[in-house]
Parts: sequence; structure tokens; C-alpha cells
Amino acid sequence: MFIGIFIGAITFTGSIIAWGKLDGKVPSKPWSFKGLQTMNLVLLVACTILGVLYCKADGTSGMLYLGIMTAIASFIGVVLVMAIGGGDMPVVVSMLNSYSGWAAAAAGFMLGNDLLIVTGALVGSSGAILSMHMCHAMNRSFFSVIFASGSGNGSGGEKKAIEGEVTALNHEEVAGLLKEARSVVIVPGYGMAVAKAQYPIYDMVQFLRKAGKNVRFAIHPVAGRLPGHMNVLLAEANVPYDIVMEMDEINDDMPDTDVVMVIGANDVVNPSAQDDPASSIYGMPVIEAWKAEKVIIMKRSMSAGYSGEDNPLFYKPNSEMLYGDAKDSVEKIMGFLKA
Repeated sequence: MFIGIFIGAITFTGSIIAWGKLDGKVPSKPWSFKGLQTMNLVLLVACTILGVLYCKADGTSGMLYLGIMTAIASFIGVVLVMAIGGGDMPVVVSMLNSYSGWAAAAAGFMLGNDLLIVTGALVGSSGAILSMHMCHAMNRSFFSVIFASGSGNGSGGEKKAIEGEVTALNHEEVAGLLKEARSVVIVPGYGMAVAKAQYPIYDMVQFLRKAGKNVRFAIHPVAGRLPGHMNVLLAEANVPYDIVMEMDEINDDMPDTDVVMVIGANDVVNPSAQDDPASSIYGMPVIEAWKAEKVIIMKRSMSAGYSGEDNPLFYKPNSEMLYGDAKDSVEKIMGFLKA
């Protein structure tokens, strides 16, 4: 009972903070201070001591120990997720799912329910395995992310100055580039999800493929705000699996790609991850869109990515911005393609 409530309290308050970050109600930048890890360790030791006292106590005193632990665990859940940067939130969501499974398994032992034990263990272990794979894909340490001991890899030094100018084009010019291109790669992100643009995007893809062009999707392991977010959205739009490529499969083809369309993505195509040691996402593998002949970035504005990092890709000479809602923009592009 004690273990189940301890894990459950952390999961509950941590999930509330994660929802707040995903919904923009809580700042996505990591919240930290000197001594954070020491405080977490002290709170964990305190909960352990309370657990021992709870097991030895009976009646009112036992409930008191359980109540104090619940309050401490709830606070730990808030602190753990607040200290994790927005760029690592997909891992956090996956791990919170895992925590819920372990809490259910503990409840199964308490109730003597074998089915609850088995299903809870399956949810907990699968969530943990997924989190580890996602950390590997992001070149992050699993324990540093989960225990908020530095989810970013940046050195904390002076960041590289961004050089170049931002230029923009219109929907007709984008359609012209697509008509001339032989190879097109589409990089979807959270902006595509918000706009629900996957359906008109696939209509555009079908049109281009019928015209003899090689069109593929490039999916980053943590694109969007949830594990597998982009894969699910593309599957909903009936996009064939054979044209949905993982990051490692597509990066080698970028130098031979005529046009890359970045639709609502930001951090997953940020060159700072490779060339700026001071960036908080430094070391994270990214889709190397800037190596293509032409890059079209579809965004509502010049706002920074979810990690809070500016993107030098927007300023590169082969990059052009197309501002506006993704769904509306794709529909307008389709109008010019069919003209």
C-alpha cells in the first residue's frame, strides 16, 4: 500500500505538470536551483523512514505517516517534472505511463489481484523500455532525464551567434519549387498535429507521386509532444508505411534531396544540436534538413522550439519561411499545383 501510494502520488502530480507544459500553461524551460538533487535525496530518505515507521505502526499513527509521505511524494512529482526541459517531455510522458503501471502492480499485491499485478508490470516495464529507447535516440542519459540531473547536454558557455537573414516566400512559389523538384522530403512536427494538416498533406503527397516525384516523410523519434506522435497521425491519414522513414534512414539522402518541407517542426531540425556545444539540445541527433538543395519551413511565426532554443536553420541561405497555419497553407499550395 505504501509503495503504491508513493509511486501514484509522484505520477499524479508529475502528470499535472507535464500536461501544463504540453499545454503551454507551465514554462517548458527546466526549473532548477543549486542543491536540487540533495533536496530530492533527502525527501526520498524521509519517505523511506516514514515507510519503516508506517509498517511498524497501527491505527491513527500509521495513517499520519502515510499522509505525510503522500504530501512529500506529491511534491517530488512536481519538482521532478518541473526540472526537466521541454525537449525531453516525450521521455517524461513515457516514463509517467511506466510509473502508473508500477503503481497498479503495487495495488495488485495489496488487493491480492493477480491480473492487476501482471497488467501493471507489463505497462510499467514497456513504458520504461520505451523511455530508454527514446533517450538513446536523443543521445541522452536515461537516469539524467528521469531524475532531472541535467536533461540538456549543453556546456552552459556562450552560444554561437546566428548569422544570415530570414527570407520568406508565398504559396505559389512553393508550388513552383515542388513542380520542379524530383525528390521531396516532408518533416512533420507538432505544428502539423495542431493544425490537423496530415490529411491535406497526404493529398499533396499523392498528387506529387502521381507526377513521378519521389516523396517521403522523415520522422524524428521524439517529433511532437508524445512518443510515436507523428507515426500515429500519418497512419490516421492512411500514409503508406513504405514512404515513412526514420531519421537514420533519411539523413544520408538529404544531400540528394531537392526540397525539404519542414511542417511545424523545430528542435528536430535544429543544426545547433550538432555544432553548438552551448545549446541545451547539443548532442541530440537531428534530421539534417539543411543539407538539401532547398528547405521550406512552414510555421506560424519565428518562435523558438519547445526546448526554448532559436533555430539557425531559419537563417541559412537555402532556407525559406512560409508563414501561416499548416493545413491552410497546404491547401493553398495544392490549388497552385493543380492550376
